[in-house]
Amino acid sequence: SALQLWFIFFTASLTRASDFQHHAYEEMVRALFAVQSDCPYITRIYSIGRSIEGRHLYVLEFSDNPGIHEALEPEFKYVGNMHGNEVLGRELLINLAQFLCEEYRAGNERITHLIHDTRIHILPSMNPDGYEVAARQGPEFNGYLVGRGNSKEMDLNRNFPDLNALMFYYEKHNGQNHHLPLPDNWELQVEPETLAVIKWMQNYNFVLSANLHGGAVVANYPFDKSREPRIRGKTTYSATPDDKIFKKLAKTYSYAHSWMHKGWNCGDYFDEGITNGASWYSLSKGMQDFNYLHTNCFEITLELSCDKFPPATALASEWLANREALVSYMEQVHHGIKGMVYDENNNPISNAVISVAGINHDITSGTDGDYFRLLLPGTYTVTASALGYQPFTSMVTVGPAEAVQVINNIPNTLFISDFFQ
Repeated sequence: SALQLWFIFFTASLTRASDFQHHAYEEMVRALFAVQSDCPYITRIYSIGRSIEGRHLYVLEFSDNPGIHEALEPEFKYVGNMHGNEVLGRELLINLAQFLCEEYRAGNERITHLIHDTRIHILPSMNPDGYEVAARQGPEFNGYLVGRGNSKEMDLNRNFPDLNALMFYYEKHNGQNHHLPLPDNWELQVEPETLAVIKWMQNYNFVLSANLHGGAVVANYPFDKSREPRIRGKTTYSATPDDKIFKKLAKTYSYAHSWMHKGWNCGDYFDEGITNGASWYSLSKGMQDFNYLHTNCFEITLELSCDKFPPATALASEWLANREALVSYMEQVHHGIKGMVYDENNNPISNAVISVAGINHDITSGTDGDYFRLLLPGTYTVTASALGYQPFTSMVTVGPAEAVQVINNIPNTLFISDFFQ
């Protein structure tokens, strides 16, 4: 009966509440491999590289076909603990992995649907070396900066190639609006952890992402870097061409979170629990802006706790406060349009450019010819173009309904099958 199931679900949750603890590196690795062992058919663990001190940057993947990109199935990622002393994200992502596995095994329809239709990648710790430094201080004595950087004390969120200046220049001169090129020798200018994450982004066609931080409670969306030079004491809103969808993504998290949307947290007020990055404070070389400017991926930064290293006793209630938000945010990867780009012989075309009239930010199709474009409900003029082909344009209506397929087959041009919802 429904009552009985309800009771069983909560007893299972409650018995685990006493198990909430901080995970040092070895414990985190054990926890991830335990999930993989419990759910072997829907998970895979892989390493994207190593930290300076040689710790693996392990990713746990959830999919009904782990290790394989399925055409028209979007790729999603969560990144935690890029600041080593901001630890709640790391613990929440371990909890999320355990939860997805348990709920899938229990037959939860919503989670089953999510795992079957999405390829989810979870990187609980981008900065395992910094974490160990912070953990040695412990929650009681943790300073604001101890363990923030990697083992060379480099802040990884100020370590990505700076593409904003190039983007702002191109905006004025009608230049490229997506996949901006990296500077020469960029590999030599970034830390090993940053290099591993950039290569990861280049190898997977991620559509949506969030990176998890601490020290405030707010959902922060791009751009993080201001277009104007800094005026002392003044901040300016720095909107992307996708400002409306970014606001919607940030609100999805803040309103599904138990208290983020209320605005007053940690002595700060953020209306609806969201903020444009630059209007809070401007930062250069951040990961969030880099995702948007170099890849197809839209990323926001989630600040999740006033206390950067909360005590273990707070972890169970923090998990309950964030659980629905973490799941709801992942589901946003399915909002917008997706489709295939083929030539007249039904060969998929990768790197075709998908542009939406009125939004000055294009995305590209992946190696299988599939593309994903996050959009709010509305009617859009969408054009696919590729070198050597006639561009193909169609009107697409994005609504709240389930995906509908529209096939357009025109000889000697690109042909797109659009899915939208």
